Amino acid sequence: MRSLGMEIFAGLGPAAPVLRALVLTALAVAWTLLLARIVGLRAFSKATAFDFAATIATGSLIAQAGTRSSWSEYVQAMGAIGAVFLLQYLLARGRTSSSRFADAIDNTPVLLMENGRFLEGAMKQTRVTRATLLEKIRMSGAERIEDVRAIVLETTGDIAVMTRDVDPELLEGVRRV
Repeated sequence: MRSLGMEIFAGLGPAAPVLRALVLTALAVAWTLLLARIVGLRAFSKATAFDFAATIATGSLIAQAGTRSSWSEYVQAMGAIGAVFLLQYLLARGRTSSSRFADAIDNTPVLLMENGRFLEGAMKQTRVTRATLLEKIRMSGAERIEDVRAIVLETTGDIAVMTRDVDPELLEGVRRV
């Protein structure tokens, strides 16, 4: 018995490459959604830098899967998607079971501004410009720099602007440079 190759799409005429891409991409997305259901809600979070990288890698692998011209290449892309999910799951488990492991692989949030004062050393170390912080302050709705109680560069690269009195508990684990 002969195995089915990508030639099953050949009988579709000039539209074959587009239809093949649609079918293969749809299958790759379905595979990704199945894996996300198995791994859990965290699968597409950006709680950590690795989560963010895993999300980008998964999107890239889905795109690759949709453009493969042989089943072996397609299965390789699908396997790589599975490997990204497995690695993400294992890292999350390691993080929750060992604080030393978590400290070794996670970033630490950094305080960039406190009580209306830019923390130049922290900004220099994290390579965040004053212009970037001013943009974030404007976007937060603050009307004056003095209104800003704290700005934190989060582990995901997001910048959090706090304009009201800050509960000290919110700054637990935030590194001061």
